[in-house]
Amino acid sequence: MENHPIDGLMNTAMSSIKEMVDVNTIIGDPIETSNNVVIIPVSKVNFGFAAGGSEFNLKNTKEKPKDENVSERMPFGGGAGAGVSINPIAFIVVQSTGVKLLPVNHTSNLDKLLDLVPDLIDKVNTMLEKKLNQIDSNEAKIKNEIEQQNQKKQNDTNKNYTVEYDETDM
Repeated sequence: MENHPIDGLMNTAMSSIKEMVDVNTIIGDPIETSNNVVIIPVSKVNFGFAAGGSEFNLKNTKEKPKDENVSERMPFGGGAGAGVSINPIAFIVVQSTGVKLLPVNHTSNLDKLLDLVPDLIDKVNTMLEKKLNQIDSNEAKIKNEIEQQNQKKQNDTNKNYTVEYDETDM
C-alpha cells in the first residue's frame, strides 16, 4: 500500500502523545529535602487516542484517467484526537530509617489499616526490646545478688574457728 494520508495523521498524533507521556510522568523526579529525605512522586497516567478517515467518491470521477501515470486516489478526509489524564497516587519517601509508600487517597479503611501495620510492628518491636532489656538487667542484678550471697556463705564456712578450752577446770 502506498503512503496513505491516514499514516501521516496517526504518526503525528502518536508522536505528540509520546512527547507528553514518558516514564518521568509516571515516576517523577526525586525531590531531596534539607534533612536528607528523598520524596519521589508516583502518578497514574491514562491516555486515549482515536484516528479515523474516509475516502470520498466524487460523481465526476467515474471515468478512468486517460493518463496511466495519474493515481486513481480519491479525496481523503480524516481526523485524530488524543487525551491525557495524570493523577498523583502516591509518594515514595526514602529516609535513613527505611522506605515508605504514602498513598494520596485511601480507598477503604482496610487500606488505611494496612498502611499503619509497618509502623505498629516497629513500635511493638521497640517496646518488646525495652522490656527484654529490663528483664535482662533485672536478671543480671538477681544473679549478682545470689552470687554475692553464695560467696558470703562460702566465706563463712571457710573460716577457721579456734576453740580454746582449759583442761584444768575439769
